[in-house]
Amino acid sequence: MKKEQESVRIDKWLWAVRICKTRLIAADLCKRQKVSTDGQYIKPSRDVKAGQVVTVKKDGIDWQYKILQCIDKRVGAKIAAACYEDLTPAEDVEKLKMIKSVWVPRRAKGEGRPTKKDRRAIERLKDFND
Repeated sequence: MKKEQESVRIDKWLWAVRICKTRLIAADLCKRQKVSTDGQYIKPSRDVKAGQVVTVKKDGIDWQYKILQCIDKRVGAKIAAACYEDLTPAEDVEKLKMIKSVWVPRRAKGEGRPTKKDRRAIERLKDFND
């Protein structure tokens, strides 16, 4: 791994530590004002330093990360996890788990409205889950 840097662009850091799947997604989060530090929304080109706390609004909750190490190259998951400290409150994470655990029937795009037979099958599944 390269020598540790003093500062790095926020979009590169979010991508490098695997908070965002691609750098384009990280930049888009910044542009849509979903990333902030010190209470202010930041642009993708803003440099961040070790010790700063970054807040990312994702999946309906505010994830908070303290930057421990500035990296700009994508690394393995174990190394990436050592570059930040997750400060997100546990109750927010539990809330997200509850939201994701609720089963919602979905239809594939382009299938149209459910037929009478489909609707009855959906109702049987709902009754089975209750």
